[in-house]
Amino acid sequence: MRYVMVQIRKESVPPLSPPPAAPTSADVARLAGVSRATVSYVLNNTSAVRISEATRRRVHDAAKELGYVPHAAARSLRAGHSRMVLMPAPNVPVGPLYGQFINELQWALSRFDYTVVQYGGIGLRGDEAARAWAELRPVAVLVPGGGLGPQGVHVLKRSGARAVVTLGPERVEGAHALLMDHHRVGHSAGAHLLARGRRRIGVVVPREPGLEFFSQPRLEGVRSAVREAGTDATVAELPLAFTEEDAARLAGRWRSLGLDAVFAYNDEYAMLLMRALQDEGVGVPDDTAVVGADDLTLGRLLRPRLSTVHLDLPSGRDLAELVDRVVRDPAGVPEVHEVFGVRIVHRESS
Repeated sequence: MRYVMVQIRKESVPPLSPPPAAPTSADVARLAGVSRATVSYVLNNTSAVRISEATRRRVHDAAKELGYVPHAAARSLRAGHSRMVLMPAPNVPVGPLYGQFINELQWALSRFDYTVVQYGGIGLRGDEAARAWAELRPVAVLVPGGGLGPQGVHVLKRSGARAVVTLGPERVEGAHALLMDHHRVGHSAGAHLLARGRRRIGVVVPREPGLEFFSQPRLEGVRSAVREAGTDATVAELPLAFTEEDAARLAGRWRSLGLDAVFAYNDEYAMLLMRALQDEGVGVPDDTAVVGADDLTLGRLLRPRLSTVHLDLPSGRDLAELVDRVVRDPAGVPEVHEVFGVRIVHRESS
């Protein structure tokens, strides 16, 4: 075996160049012909000082030309708190309706000069999750779903969070709450199906982990509508994974179940099941009425068009105003708002 010796000369490796110095607010001030204070007022959207539109434009143009961006940590030191609003990413699948709400909220918070950060802590729940969020020192935390308890709220506030807001069916001690009652979604669907003369109602309960937080209250809502009606109607729980195969299996035994209606949890599961039922020769709505929830545009494109429960989610702008108000006055009494309006939209599928 032969070995080849390779000699590497040190001078053949060029030395690393130091990174260029980051532009400063002083550089922006010189280029724009204004003071550093003016640069700070303009880039921090300070409303207390009146600055002409022409000056604002010069400062922004200079900052863009130099590639200057404000230093978040330095700005936080001056303000006494960060401008970061942390939103834990949901650990469950979310649909288009929730995604639209999140986009609107992020835009609205940016108008108040907050930076929105989504935290993808898969597997973290409750107080353990709160400690992980607290490490980032957010000024506000918006918690969708459940799991956060009073101890978690305490941990977040001790770390500097001025606003902790939960979005769910129950309030948490110490936190501001936007109450979203999914029981009403199921009740609305159940009452509609009963009014249409249906008496053997199936309710889809997704198999996907984490969705029981929404699906169980919706199931109980249908059951409560049946109890209040005082009829001989029955309710059957229908576990269903969001796959064509599982929907086909359920549709294959549909006639043996003897159901004449189904509330399919939401529009996406409704569309999945309705297609499988039609493939199996089950008529919609003649044999089985189908109702979804969320009022997605796709449901209006189906044939027959999908009946659904329309959800009035909180306005992203209103939530952003709540966050900003609480950040400015963190000592106020926690606010509680019921923000989940529902109404049935009757179309051809029921």
